[in-house]
Amino acid sequence: MPQSAPRPEKSTSLRKDYAYLFERFYAFLGTKTDGPMGYLVFDELDKSASHVLLGQVASYFIKTRAGRARSRLIIPEPFFVHSDLTTLVQLADIIAYAISWGLRLKGMTKECRKELAPVVREVLALRFRHETETRTVWGYKVIDDLRPAPAQMA
Repeated sequence: MPQSAPRPEKSTSLRKDYAYLFERFYAFLGTKTDGPMGYLVFDELDKSASHVLLGQVASYFIKTRAGRARSRLIIPEPFFVHSDLTTLVQLADIIAYAISWGLRLKGMTKECRKELAPVVREVLALRFRHETETRTVWGYKVIDDLRPAPAQMA
């Protein structure tokens, strides 16, 4: 997401990037035949921010049609961990850094860091792709506006 992407004012609604994350996670879990449930694990940077996010996630899974549907495969209660103590969260941070600074998709205009190319090739190999009847869902998406869409609430 570009640094210039509009961000929501303090809100009880979930940011759009989280909604897209949950959409892709749900699609990924739906491709698995053994029916696994997905766990949400977030890095706890600030306890008060974690409480806000917890409320937003709960609201999304309870008050939106998409959230209720996705709660069939995603456990709607996230875990918060400290990344300095959790190796997999550190790995996710490294992958996010490589995507942010080394990968360029359509609509991304900032120059990338070319020295990250070997890591980006490995990260691209992990990219999720799912075909539906109407579209292709990719694991990576450029989101230009982080404000939640009010029409998603129902």
